[in-house]
Amino acid sequence: MRRFLGKGPRHVARLDQFLVRAVSRQPQGDHDDFFRQLSAAATKGKLWFGVAGVLASFPGRPRRAALHGLLALGVASGVTNLVFKTALPRTRPQPEHLPVFRFVHPQPVSSSMPSGHSASAVAFAVGAGMVWPALGIGLAPVAAGVAYSRVHTGAHWPSDVVFGSALGAGAALLTRKWWPAKPLEPKPRRTAAEVPAIADGEGLSIAVNTLGGSYTPATGELLRQIFPKAHIHEIAEGDDVAAEIDAVATQPGTVALGVWGGDGTVGTAAAAAVGHSLPLLVLPGGTLNHFARDLGTNSMDDALAALTRGEAALVDLGHVVVERGLPELPETTEMAMLNTASVGVYPNLVRRRERLQPALGKPLAGLLASLRTFGANSPTTLTVDGRRHKLWILYLGRGRYYPSDHAPLRRPILDDGVFDLRMISADEPFARARLLWAVVTGTVAASKVTHLSEATEITVESVGQPLVLAVDGEPKPGVRKAVFSVRSRELRVYSALPEVD
Repeated sequence: MRRFLGKGPRHVARLDQFLVRAVSRQPQGDHDDFFRQLSAAATKGKLWFGVAGVLASFPGRPRRAALHGLLALGVASGVTNLVFKTALPRTRPQPEHLPVFRFVHPQPVSSSMPSGHSASAVAFAVGAGMVWPALGIGLAPVAAGVAYSRVHTGAHWPSDVVFGSALGAGAALLTRKWWPAKPLEPKPRRTAAEVPAIADGEGLSIAVNTLGGSYTPATGELLRQIFPKAHIHEIAEGDDVAAEIDAVATQPGTVALGVWGGDGTVGTAAAAAVGHSLPLLVLPGGTLNHFARDLGTNSMDDALAALTRGEAALVDLGHVVVERGLPELPETTEMAMLNTASVGVYPNLVRRRERLQPALGKPLAGLLASLRTFGANSPTTLTVDGRRHKLWILYLGRGRYYPSDHAPLRRPILDDGVFDLRMISADEPFARARLLWAVVTGTVAASKVTHLSEATEITVESVGQPLVLAVDGEPKPGVRKAVFSVRSRELRVYSALPEVD
């Protein structure tokens, strides 16, 4: 074994010289200039920084790929230049090994082992490819060309390039621990429900909340034009919204309940629709219309098309039992939950992000909102299913949301039967700094301060002072206990059904 190991370096040296001689026998041509220029372009990472700059100008996956590639490049470059070039001194190829016209000028003077160009090239390509596989495939020939150029120009031996490439790939794979690839988002899927097809609004009763975000005096007239045979009732300021919607649902001849308003109003209507065994038509009248967007009916035309065709989906409904008031004399109320519930700084974070987003775009708005929110606020102490936590955010989604970070946006499946529980804790050392770093790098889902799980029933209780619980954007102060449960496929909602592949 020792004899084999002792001969190993000599075998590598012989193979290096054999391969270099094969390169030296190539005739002179334009390819010599090409590889010299490619090698020079990659010096000190200039080529990869340029590619990253172009990618970063496009939000979403291109920008994430650029950041991930640069992170991998930084790790690979540091390990190669600071560790291995010191630990493995080696003389570079000499003019007698290759024709002079092929040599790169000036010739590097550091250790030949390993190739820093190769390490950086492979690290960037693999790191970016983890986020965007098609980009990784496109960059692979460029990275391979950079690696080969170091042999072609006499800067490195082939084994230097192989070792450097391995270091680059290893560095990129190592960054997965710090920056894991985001899970694939499933395609939208719906379970069809039987509902009546309605034309001209006949048999449809609509409750209109005049306090909805986009309500104007012309809203009622517009709805009457679209649904001339529908019963339309406007809920005025000061009215009991739940009682008014219930009265609309019990109008004689009603076969479907319509609702115009924000997510809080829609949630109340959903409970009434289930209670009276009616399908629900959601007309997007709120500021954000999260539920309508997930349904695919975020415009009046979409909702009308589903209604006239009689297309609908089965949707899970969250059920929340809230306990408020004095501990010795609690007041219990029940409510439906369509989208989300939260405790802690999440509502403040969302409000700040949405205020900044039109001017700054989502990534920068999210970053600035996070810096402001987590810098100015304090964590909340509570218990979740009997376990005590000190949390910045407790976020509960009715169904799996994507992406898996502090800013969930999309819910492609509406009847998966689970709650998406996300807790960002303040218990770990340097929790605030860790959280801000995760927000900056887009790695909140992988951070040690983030805890992701799923459940069908969850109990949240206050410790000391009562909590402010937000359900579908509606704040509920003075909450001492809240019990969440999933009622599977309880609601029928008019919705266009996605095409099946």
